[in-house]
Amino acid sequence: MRPEFLRSKPHSAWKEPGAAKPRRSSLFRRTAAVALAVMIADAALGAASAVSIVRDAETEALIKTYLAPIFKVAGIRSENRQVFLIPDQSFNAFVADGSKIFVNVGAIVTAETPGELIGVLAHETAHVAHGDLGRIKQQMQTAKTAALIAALIGLGAAAAGAAAGVGGLAQAGSGLIYGSQTAAQRSVLSYRRAQESEADREAVHYLDKTGQSGAGMLKTLGRFANDTLFSSRTINSYVLSHPLPRERIVALEEIVKQSPNYSRTDPPELLRRHKMVQAKLVGFTWSPDKIDRRYARNDKSREARYARAIAAYLHGPLSPALKLIDGLIQSEPGNPYFWELKGQAILERGSPAESIAPLRKAVTLAPKSGLIRILLGQALVATEKPGTLDEAIQNLTIGLQAEPDVSVGYRALARAHALQGDIALAELATAQGYFTDGAIRDAKGHAARAQSKLKRGTPAWIRADDIVSYEQPKIR
Repeated sequence: MRPEFLRSKPHSAWKEPGAAKPRRSSLFRRTAAVALAVMIADAALGAASAVSIVRDAETEALIKTYLAPIFKVAGIRSENRQVFLIPDQSFNAFVADGSKIFVNVGAIVTAETPGELIGVLAHETAHVAHGDLGRIKQQMQTAKTAALIAALIGLGAAAAGAAAGVGGLAQAGSGLIYGSQTAAQRSVLSYRRAQESEADREAVHYLDKTGQSGAGMLKTLGRFANDTLFSSRTINSYVLSHPLPRERIVALEEIVKQSPNYSRTDPPELLRRHKMVQAKLVGFTWSPDKIDRRYARNDKSREARYARAIAAYLHGPLSPALKLIDGLIQSEPGNPYFWELKGQAILERGSPAESIAPLRKAVTLAPKSGLIRILLGQALVATEKPGTLDEAIQNLTIGLQAEPDVSVGYRALARAHALQGDIALAELATAQGYFTDGAIRDAKGHAARAQSKLKRGTPAWIRADDIVSYEQPKIR
């Protein structure tokens, strides 16, 4: 599990009303721009402009398994979509820019069955399939224009009243400005609620077409309804971006229960993988005492042992942790993620040479996992042995082709090229790492130095030129 950082502007959020309020900046308090007000009004958007993400091969593979049949019936090419995990314990998921799906760790850990999470993912898939991000932007722009016109009229009335010494008229003008902003904001929020309701219905349709039950989706909405039981009595539904959970249940319940798939349960193998991923996330994100409350000491299930092995390596000496990890490997030697865990634990304790064998085994068992290849590449580079550098560069290159957003992989690749004395490619890899992190100025500097050392027209020169020539989009 490798933490990375990514800037995103998410659109849809599977978020219940009454959840944590968004963080509102001083700009929000000062501005009258309805578009910004609407964006920040959604609780899931408040803290997402610069959000920490977690990368994990096993968890992402499971989410992609959940999404594959839904994407197929929705007509979405899955290879163009990315899944990212947010280290947040609340139950939430959202889409950004139409191609990235973000899932909170808490949504996976809380969902008792795959079906509960699959229903959420189906909802988000509907937003992607319908292009809701572009449509809501258009609606916001329309509202912004309408509010601006009304505000100008209001300002004119206020100015005329002030000039004539009529205070009441001036107050009326200010009220008109405020009212126009509120009306515009409510117009956009109403449009958002309609989109969310449509996404709910389409999600049920996707589940039905893939032979899956919508019962898990209803259970998730039921959980939200219980959480907001008291606050919903005082919530003004007109200022919400989503319908209230109870309203969503009423709209869907009959459709779901009439489906021939309603009584279907999740396949045992999928449920097993779900529990293992839950255990992994619990092990990495929960404190040891909290883990003990979820998995009793006498719980000998594989998922309980998985969580305890991870906690042991994170919070204690390596030797006892490796004993627990080796026990997992012995029980399931073909599981690449157990081998990955062993290699990662050894590598992070400062023994890169010893981590290579288990990481090579993990790559052999999961050759398409870019994240595991990048981890192996890091270990090979960390040994600083000339005999390992070619293998490191090969694995890092393949891994980064599959996972181009992992900046730590570019840093390892840069170090490998530098150790081989190829400064031009080292500069290029450094530039790519900075570019991935959004440090465009630093990226351009390294790319320019790389380009000056590379043969014009070669693939490497062209990659450097792409960075040198890049112009950041202007914020409108």
